[in-house]
Amino acid sequence: MKKRVSLKDIANKVGVSTALVSYVLNGKEKEARVGEAAAKKIRKVAAEMNYQPNLIARGLKFGRTHTIGLIVADISNPFFAMLARIIELEAQKNGYTVLFGSSDEQLEKSQNLIDTFLNRQVDGLIITPVAGSQAQIEGLKKNGTPFVLMDRGFTELETNLVVTDNHDAMYNAVKLLIRNGHKKIGIVAYDTPLTHMQERITGYKDALKDNGIRFNSKWLAKVSYEHYKENVETAIEYLLDKKTGPVDALVFATNSISVQALKILHSKGVRVPQDLGVISFDESDVFDFFYSSITYIKQNLQSISENAVQSLLQTIDGKNRKAIKVLVRSAIVHGESSNAKK
Repeated sequence: MKKRVSLKDIANKVGVSTALVSYVLNGKEKEARVGEAAAKKIRKVAAEMNYQPNLIARGLKFGRTHTIGLIVADISNPFFAMLARIIELEAQKNGYTVLFGSSDEQLEKSQNLIDTFLNRQVDGLIITPVAGSQAQIEGLKKNGTPFVLMDRGFTELETNLVVTDNHDAMYNAVKLLIRNGHKKIGIVAYDTPLTHMQERITGYKDALKDNGIRFNSKWLAKVSYEHYKENVETAIEYLLDKKTGPVDALVFATNSISVQALKILHSKGVRVPQDLGVISFDESDVFDFFYSSITYIKQNLQSISENAVQSLLQTIDGKNRKAIKVLVRSAIVHGESSNAKK
């Protein structure tokens, strides 16, 4: 392996002190009263020698590495992939580099990523927490690590949090179906205690109640993340079973559930919206290939990402003494799938 270029190597080539090179490459040439010509030469030689700063060493010396650790639930999900991209751009605007990791909704992997990022001396973390990770988050709070939870959180923990107003989003989606004449509305959601899913289920129930429809527990189907494809198929069969009283509309609590459910509905010859109304929480490119345009809840990824980064940077700078909670509003994109049955 080729030897890493050091400040001393640059200093020897330019013919100046190591301290002078350090001042220039850390943007402090004015403080050290380094001449413009000398500073320009040092930067040129550093570039020619392909100098790469040791961020960990710099972090130990200056207390900052200007890096952020981002842990998302599933980077293969377009929702999280797009969030990661926007967060990276927002961080760059503020002089930060983002290190990525995907927990895949696994508790052990989440802890490993936290440990890895902290060992890399990141200045703070943006985390989409997994179910059961309260102890991990409490550990970060206890150690004074700057962090922000994004997309979901825990009701029992007071933390910086940036999330969609999940209750409001689902409430409005169900209200739309009711307005279009649907009365027996089912929901398929992940079986998790995390706040985002619980709030979506509560929003669904509240919309039914406020519109004079009594909630039927048979209309709620929960699926596991690990086996959601098989579970979604079982849930669809149950919700459409004529013996148990079939629903006339379904809301799917995530885009991954929606995509799988639409495949099953199509294979069973269920027509949307003629036989069944449908609304998805989040969008998917797959919707473009479905014969009926899908109505979906569009989350404001730009606002979520910007607020997550800004909340974290404020915490890193010590400007946040109290936990910040940001609720981001969403919008409904209307398609044919939520129309009245024909």
